[in-house]
Amino acid sequence: MNRSAVKSTQDTLIEMSESASQAGEENNSFYSNSDNVLLQQHGAKVDKHPQSKDSVYFRDGVRRVDFVLSYVDEKDGERKEERRKQYEANLQKAGLELELEDKSESENGKTYFLKIHVPWEVLATYADVLKIKVPFKVNDIIENHETPASWLFTPFRLPDSVMHPEPDYFTAPFDKSKIDFFLIDNKDTFFPNSTRNRIVYYILSRCHYNKDDKLYKDKRGIKRLLNNGTYTSAFPLHDCRYWTKSRDPNRENERYNLYRYWARFFRFYKEQPLDLIRRYYGEKIGIYFAWLGFYTEMLFYAALVGLLCFIFGLGTYNDAVWTSEICNETIGGQIIMCPLCDKKCGYWKLNSTCNSTWQSHLFDNKATVFFAIFMGIWVTLFLEFWKRRQARLEYEWDLVDFEEEQQRLQLRPEYETKCTGRRLNRVTREMEPYLPVTSKCARACVSGTTVLFWISLIIASIIGVIAYRLAVFAALASVMKDSPTNKLEVVGSLITPQLATSVTASCINFVIIMILNFLYERVAIWITDMEIPKTHLEYENKLTVKMFLFQFVNYYSSCFYVAFFKGKFVGYPGKYAYMFGEWTGLRNEECDPGGCLIELTTQLVIVMAGKQVWGNIQEALVPWLQNWWRSRSARSHPESLYSRWEQDYDLQNFSQFGLFYEYLEMVIQFGFITLFVASFPLAPLLALINNILEVRVDAWKLTTQFRRPVASKAHSIGAWEEILNMIAVFSVVTNAFIVAFTSDMIPRLVYLYTRYPGIEPTMKGYINNSLSIFNISQIPVQNRPEDGENPAWFNSSVITTCRYRDYRYPPGHEYEYSHNMQFWHILAAKMAFIIIMEHVVFVVKFFVAWIIPDVPSDVKARVKRERYLVQEYLHNYEVEKLRVQLSQNGSADQCICPERATVVKHEVLSECLS
Repeated sequence: MNRSAVKSTQDTLIEMSESASQAGEENNSFYSNSDNVLLQQHGAKVDKHPQSKDSVYFRDGVRRVDFVLSYVDEKDGERKEERRKQYEANLQKAGLELELEDKSESENGKTYFLKIHVPWEVLATYADVLKIKVPFKVNDIIENHETPASWLFTPFRLPDSVMHPEPDYFTAPFDKSKIDFFLIDNKDTFFPNSTRNRIVYYILSRCHYNKDDKLYKDKRGIKRLLNNGTYTSAFPLHDCRYWTKSRDPNRENERYNLYRYWARFFRFYKEQPLDLIRRYYGEKIGIYFAWLGFYTEMLFYAALVGLLCFIFGLGTYNDAVWTSEICNETIGGQIIMCPLCDKKCGYWKLNSTCNSTWQSHLFDNKATVFFAIFMGIWVTLFLEFWKRRQARLEYEWDLVDFEEEQQRLQLRPEYETKCTGRRLNRVTREMEPYLPVTSKCARACVSGTTVLFWISLIIASIIGVIAYRLAVFAALASVMKDSPTNKLEVVGSLITPQLATSVTASCINFVIIMILNFLYERVAIWITDMEIPKTHLEYENKLTVKMFLFQFVNYYSSCFYVAFFKGKFVGYPGKYAYMFGEWTGLRNEECDPGGCLIELTTQLVIVMAGKQVWGNIQEALVPWLQNWWRSRSARSHPESLYSRWEQDYDLQNFSQFGLFYEYLEMVIQFGFITLFVASFPLAPLLALINNILEVRVDAWKLTTQFRRPVASKAHSIGAWEEILNMIAVFSVVTNAFIVAFTSDMIPRLVYLYTRYPGIEPTMKGYINNSLSIFNISQIPVQNRPEDGENPAWFNSSVITTCRYRDYRYPPGHEYEYSHNMQFWHILAAKMAFIIIMEHVVFVVKFFVAWIIPDVPSDVKARVKRERYLVQEYLHNYEVEKLRVQLSQNGSADQCICPERATVVKHEVLSECLS
């Protein structure tokens, strides 16, 4: 079944156009803008009775509308009119059949609708060239679909008529010359609607709109005509209204079934009808929802373990000795802490951070280490099991050899038109367009420089937010100085300057993230177009890398700052470190006495939850409002006058980047629940709740609010799979560093097992041990609190020292204010923990990846069985065909010998047939 490669896309189009045009001369229908006369096809009688406008057929009620183009007449549109006439004439030469709906028939009285039907001859020709796989034999492999305790899953199942509406077949690439080899019951329904509209769009993308297509090779393609306003839209039709069943009793309304069984929120607990999604929208959209559903299922296990870890932290709330010491009036109430900023911050008591310390314990406990290790293993299981699921879908959806076909056939029209150079393809031995290496390098340099510039803007914005933190913290500390505990009471709860600063800075950072995303999306598309990728797959991969790299820095940089930089470069009283120098007065931030982990949790919750809420509002509410506004004039018309193409025309267009943004949103979420999950075990639970809603929101908007997208094929989630693998590896490192450097887990363990050797370990005295001492008289004048900034209880004649977070020698020591030995012990323990945790998790990850095969054994057997049957059936088919020819003609010049599988001459014919 392997055909030789086509000479080129342009030559192939010409050859197919001539073939289809010759085959369709007898049945082709033409129209004119003046009278719109429709000729009969195959002698079929045209229905003279008025047909319902809510129909997906031509006026004859026989030919199905496979695609619709719309345009508006303009006063100065003579050039556009000429383009349309030439383009539509070329479409007819390619074998497509057209029918025009006059603007007087439209609900706004301005829009023309050109309906397109692709006849069988054209379908067969292009299905042959595109190597579309079709059934040739019913699957004969006996499968055991029964699972243990399957009755438990009955409430989650959908009816068999929705999940498995057709038998399972072995398939082979379509060959027009061997039509009787395939299982063709009805030519009208043999190719599903998704395949039909994909073939039509393939023709539309390569058809010229000028007379001399050799002189003006770039004057072609529906995309260019849409960009220059010649047509206003191009889309395939939905089956019918999503809330009603099909008017045709012989045809199932797939859109209605999708809405009823999939797109409604109250079906959130039901499985997805993936085969129906694939048949209606194509494999590319089907594989996205398969991945999203599988990801959501796996999140359930991570969310369950994360919830148990949170419950453990809640249950051990009263067992944390260090938090009790901080809140104790006789311990934490007697520890005087050094000012947290210059001049505007006064001295404060440690017990003022009691609430934040309790909150920090909920996420910073022994279960944190376990959960970080668990998530490292979970992410590996998720990716490995997805590979198996994806391999099964590849076979079931006939995508096993798709990547090679796409690379060979699916050249982007923009690449063919912009690349004027030609060179010999060593594989096909034909001339093909190519982009010179010098031009490619120059474009790559411009693209890389642009990406680096925008990443620099992100870093600059993060620095601005940090400067805001430093300035606002000093201001809030000054405002709250009159409170006995340096706190502000809001709605019955106490807010510290640290918490107020962290929350407001996180909100500002989120707004900046949204603005930069909005601007960069357009820049990323522009520079990707400038690079002129060769195939659609290459275009998507390049755009994916650019967008993810930018959003990775944009969304995660603030979390990285809080986790790994805040509180790490502070210095100590008398020798503080400053941002941009001491002259700025912006002293580097210190962590809360309870640690920076609670601030990382706050940052993560605000950015992650804010993104999810904003995303759902944007995805659901905005399209609904836009559609409501666009269809306002049609609501005053009788339902019988609102045609199917007008209904779809009023819907939102599902752009080529629609699915890209869905993947990007989920991958960014995946980063949140893996890279920083040690700081917030409830992150998978938030993601699970969001994704349960996300599946139904995406289904609802795709089924009800968007035009039917052009079906396209994809055998995997593409470059996103490599990005997920990269995040999975990187998450092990980040979580190990969070536990070691952001959490206080390692210092506590070092204190617990080294402080009192030989006796029962205890955490008593840990707080006093973790705070260093500084002589107040040694604080420089420029760092001391101004008059009136200190609280009323502070008496400088009685209080001579203050405490700060660090492990340094006290005043008067030989190595005054230098790091003591405990600091180096803790640092060594942190590095040892990182090394051990990384190696343990990586070893388990690689072992799990090795022990779980990427392709299930039964899928391998089915693929081999199918390839064997294709060869055997084709062999027998050719032999039988030869026997029929010989019996009819009585002689032949040559035959195919089944024994040798070689072409032999007529002299050995008797030997062949014997």
